[in-house]
Amino acid sequence: MDDSVSSTCDAAPAISVRDVRKIYHVYKQPVDRLKQALSLTGKKYYREFHALKGVTFDVPRGQIVGVNGSGKSTLLQAIAGCLTPSAGSIQVNGRVHALLELGAGFNPQLTGRENIFLNGSIYGLSREQVAEAYPRIVEFSGIASFLDQPVRTYSSGMYVRLAFAMQLVLPKEILIVDEALAVGDELFQRKCFAALEAFHAEGGTVLFVSHAASLVKSLCTRAVFLDQGEMLACGDSKTVVDDYQKFIYMEPGKRQQFREELRAQLGTTVAPVATASGEGPAPAANVAKPVLREDGYEEGLKPESTLVYDEIAARISNARIESATGKRVNRITAGNEYVLCYDATFHRDADHVLFGTVIKTTQGLELGGTAHETLFRSIASVRAGASYAARFRFRASLHPGVYYFNCGVTGSCGDQHGFLARVIDAVAFRVESALERGVTGPVDFGFAPSICETTGANVTSRAA
Repeated sequence: MDDSVSSTCDAAPAISVRDVRKIYHVYKQPVDRLKQALSLTGKKYYREFHALKGVTFDVPRGQIVGVNGSGKSTLLQAIAGCLTPSAGSIQVNGRVHALLELGAGFNPQLTGRENIFLNGSIYGLSREQVAEAYPRIVEFSGIASFLDQPVRTYSSGMYVRLAFAMQLVLPKEILIVDEALAVGDELFQRKCFAALEAFHAEGGTVLFVSHAASLVKSLCTRAVFLDQGEMLACGDSKTVVDDYQKFIYMEPGKRQQFREELRAQLGTTVAPVATASGEGPAPAANVAKPVLREDGYEEGLKPESTLVYDEIAARISNARIESATGKRVNRITAGNEYVLCYDATFHRDADHVLFGTVIKTTQGLELGGTAHETLFRSIASVRAGASYAARFRFRASLHPGVYYFNCGVTGSCGDQHGFLARVIDAVAFRVESALERGVTGPVDFGFAPSICETTGANVTSRAA
């Protein structure tokens, strides 16, 4: 464990999981349960299914930690106290609210209003405490006109609205969320994310599960990767999700070797956790200045997180950004046009080929991407030995900062469909602004505000 954690004023993590295992007995037929109960010989009429295999990690207070892979829901249920581990220990320091599945804890025969008070009592709150929070629950859910109707009449979207409103409004220190945000319209999803961010900003701890990799990267500070109940990776969210994606897109015959590599990296000790503040080590006092060329190329600006997927049918090389004059650059000016370039050489025959790219932030948030054509206008057939040059012209409509390009080739090769070659974080580039104005967020929309003073008789108009 990181020594810096124990020295903080709040040393105990919000959640501590130590060598947790969960074994289920799976019976071939119902009568085997009776045979097992009456057996005097010790014969087993069941097979063991190991849902969790010695999982160990900490969740520091005030962080959002994502969990993905097989065994995650079992783990969350154990942490929430819904089931008992077969071995190991789980310590939770703080009041926990869990949203493990859609409408869990709701009585379908009761109204929404009645379920709010019922759930409040389950969480140990008095009727007065729930009544005090009731108006905020109603406002957040946005289904006030349906709260006196039985919950069984609710749509899935209404279920999740009421469930999330309950979890986010009632007092808590730790929130566990298992895939619940997969339901609901985009506006409500953003409302939930904003509430999670506010809860996190106030020092709350979130254990979050989602199959949306970009969401785990952007929302979570750390992540845990489980496979077949075994923890293979635990660390910063971007690195862990990259490992997870590489694993699921990998040829099945190569997965075991990759599992061994991940296990070796993880080691036998508890994975280090960040400090309670989430801050990293202090920067060195003397940091070397970037080495710049006249053509806008920064020598030291090369991604350290480049991840090359299995090259199923092609190899991507020479990824770069070029200026309008054809010069190689990675330090570019907001608002100008550039070209992302990469080459692809095929070593196997492939069909329905598409070339694409995606731009991401340093947190792994996907800002946008494209393919060179639609699926119905893809390259019908490519033969082994063929080479292609992919070019994507784009305008750098971005807030100053560092960003990354992914490069990918998709298609079919034999019985395999999907990525034929893929490079994550192939190119890093820095956007600089030539405008002396404030811009927030990663994307520069080119706002052109106009301010008019209307308080006096003489109206003054000023463009900002």
